[in-house]
Amino acid sequence: MSIFSNRITKLFNVDYPIVQAGMVWTSGWKLASAVSNAGALGLIGSGSMYPDVLKLHIQKCKAATSKPFGVNIPLLYPDIEKHIQTVIDEEIKIVFTSAGNPKTWTSTLKQHGITVVHVVSSSTFAKKAEDAGCDAVVAEGFEAGGHNGREETTTMVLIPAVKDVINIPVLAAGGIATGKQMLAAMILGAEGVQVGSRFVCSNEASNHINFKEAIVNSKEGDTMLSMKKVVPVRLLKNNFYEVISNAEASGASKEALKNMLGHGRAKKGMLEGDLVEGELEIGEVSALIKDIKPAAEIVQEIWDDFNAALKDPLCQNI
Repeated sequence: MSIFSNRITKLFNVDYPIVQAGMVWTSGWKLASAVSNAGALGLIGSGSMYPDVLKLHIQKCKAATSKPFGVNIPLLYPDIEKHIQTVIDEEIKIVFTSAGNPKTWTSTLKQHGITVVHVVSSSTFAKKAEDAGCDAVVAEGFEAGGHNGREETTTMVLIPAVKDVINIPVLAAGGIATGKQMLAAMILGAEGVQVGSRFVCSNEASNHINFKEAIVNSKEGDTMLSMKKVVPVRLLKNNFYEVISNAEASGASKEALKNMLGHGRAKKGMLEGDLVEGELEIGEVSALIKDIKPAAEIVQEIWDDFNAALKDPLCQNI
């Protein structure tokens, strides 16, 4: 029986309305299964995986947990058809889509009994996701790490804006790492949260320890939205960021910026731990992350903090 019940916990059949984001070079089967075993929803991040690698991660996740888990699929993935076929063949029940038009694949996934959630950065796209048949949306604010919306709408503005135009459940994302932040998002209309950056600093996350330690040592103002001409992405400041930032300030073209990115820059930074020349995708909330711990402890910490906030006398007057 679910510890907490609302439309999100019922949709995913989980104890807590907490979803671990499917992040590239971070969210493999170890993290997804650990989060799911803790009562939240774990996601495998397929964006950095070849189709055969995704299949292997799904099979290992199935062996590691009997609880629900899902797969995040960026719709701009080059071999998108293969990823879609993999989740269908492996009988995945939950798919989060992002970075693309939800109309393209939602109906195909739904025909195979898959619950579909789409990540949006505006109320306009939230409505399009609902119209496409999605079961819920993740409303991801400007504070989020990695690829971001061009609208630059903050989470506290985005959540109520999205809630006003759709009837399906809303998950809040962007700048959420604590239970208090989760409560704030739910007061604004979300029915759960998707948490990314906090889980980057978990023992089970597959990203490099150098990256995790850089996050723990970061402070307010150490991340910035960059590469707006190519695709907006929030990065931890390092030499690579400074080179890109200077090029943008000098009026570099979209093609020039693409060439500077090169191949495998995100892998170099997040998976291989190159803190100088690698791309380090992380959210603003990194400034509040002070330790690395097991994913199950992070889930429990967020949930305990949420319940403590509910009992705070200040909340009783809301």
